Amino acid sequence: MTALLSKINSHLAAKIPFAVYGKPGGTIVTGVFQKKPGMHYLEDYSNSGFVFAPFADGKRIFIPENLAEIIVTDSVQGQTVEEPARPYIDKEAQTAFEALVAKSVAAIKTEDFEKLVCSRTEAVPVNNDVITIYTKLFSAYPNAFRYCFYSPETGLWMGATPEQLLKSDGKEIRTVALAGTQTYKETENVVWESKEQQEQQFVTDFILGELEGLVSDISTNGPYTFRAGNIVHIKTDILGKLNNCGDIGKIINALHPTPAVCGLPKKDAQQFLLQNEGYDREYYSGFLGELNTDLATGFPDTDLFVNLRCMKIDGDTARLFIGCGITKDSDPKKEFIETVNKSMTMRRVL
Repeated sequence: MTALLSKINSHLAAKIPFAVYGKPGGTIVTGVFQKKPGMHYLEDYSNSGFVFAPFADGKRIFIPENLAEIIVTDSVQGQTVEEPARPYIDKEAQTAFEALVAKSVAAIKTEDFEKLVCSRTEAVPVNNDVITIYTKLFSAYPNAFRYCFYSPETGLWMGATPEQLLKSDGKEIRTVALAGTQTYKETENVVWESKEQQEQQFVTDFILGELEGLVSDISTNGPYTFRAGNIVHIKTDILGKLNNCGDIGKIINALHPTPAVCGLPKKDAQQFLLQNEGYDREYYSGFLGELNTDLATGFPDTDLFVNLRCMKIDGDTARLFIGCGITKDSDPKKEFIETVNKSMTMRRVL
């Protein structure tokens, strides 16, 4: 464990790419440390390594397995995470986001879209070192994919994402439809309104449609309520058999970006967001993880996650990325509060 954590600092100092991560429900931490400086990019989905891909078109950063040192260790021990105070509401940011949501609702009502996913950022002071933040994040969110990624081109990112994009052993694939958000309250039963149920069904239908022709014997489990830290979602598990083991790249491109981070129809929704959100999402709502590797499992495995509940750290400031799904019934004020609630995921470890 000490060797892995010390590698993070040495690679940051030398500006060499690395990825450190723990999988949902697991206690193992895997470090993928590129051996030499330089940038590599994913061009062939038959390659093996760790990928870090943006929301929109752009370079998909890649750490090739054969050019990296792999360190696998027991779970890191983090400090106790306390609930932070509710953040100060930036009225200017609130006004801008509510205007974006209102514009999105209007676009949906004119039947241009079935759903849109609006997002924004918040800047939060960083008071702890990278190791402390990551170990707190790892301990706080055992059911998420908890990662720390760095390259000179992307900068330093961390996150605890609950959403699987794709898992495959070359024969079968697994993915999930995840949507709807509420704050977790231990003493209350979760009740989902029709808006959230509709939003989640959009995501499920999209994924099933995109997999048609590429996957057979598709089955689903759900929808059901799934907890991710202080947030709960509606989730449906999707399983199927690959028609062709060479179609992994096609499936990834078909699924990304999912309606859970973009909207429907996918390409039009993505363009709407790029034109109207007013900032660059960069790698937020992109995807990351193992591609055709045996890094932690001992056999070839593709295990990719959507980059949600994440932040980019630059010096003494963390830029949090937060969003929410919008349908024709969305209330701009409620949607802004949802983003505030989601920001608490990263605020807890800062």
